[in-house]
Amino acid sequence: MSQAKLLIVDKNSVEPELGAPVADRVVAGVPKFRTWNVEEAEGGLYAGIWEATPGKWRISYDEWEFCHILSGISVITEDGGEARTVRGGDSFVLRPGFKGTWEVVETTRKEYVVRL
Repeated sequence: MSQAKLLIVDKNSVEPELGAPVADRVVAGVPKFRTWNVEEAEGGLYAGIWEATPGKWRISYDEWEFCHILSGISVITEDGGEARTVRGGDSFVLRPGFKGTWEVVETTRKEYVVRL
């Protein structure tokens, strides 16, 4: 049986994975994650929906990620760069080598596509 070629990104189609930043990366708060990974393709490609509760932690990217914020407010700051506030409707790319912090001010939900 062949796999459908159209996949709707729907958080109700999968159980969420629960998580949190690694403890030694947390700068403030007690952030918690829920991730609905709806696509996992050969070659290290992932897509789905991610949600985080308020807090701040250090991030370091080896992967490439496209993000579209669905709701909430976050502040992303690259080491040595300016703080960028993102909110519902904003889209951006985090490139490999990005290092900095992610601060969730208001519970944030995003759609993502990650390429390893």
